Amino acid sequence: MLVASQSMTAGAIAANFDTARPTVSKHLQILTECELLKQEQNGREIYYHLNAKKMKEVADFIEPFRSMWESRFNKLESAMKKHKKK
Repeated sequence: MLVASQSMTAGAIAANFDTARPTVSKHLQILTECELLKQEQNGREIYYHLNAKKMKEVADFIEPFRSMWESRFNKLESAMKKHKKK
């Protein structure tokens, strides 16, 4: 994530993607509404930065599902390898 190490403006973030700036702005709006990003106004510019506390909440929520999905992907990989050998 671009804003993990430093605050950035919407324009600076958009410059890293091959998409229209309004599209990037919409994504920033959603991430801000979900509290994954925080906004800080500095003059006329709005800077976005990562809300690490909220990211930890998301990671903690996802963790119980991680082992389940890893197990399923391992089974899928095993089945694909067996199928490929045939």
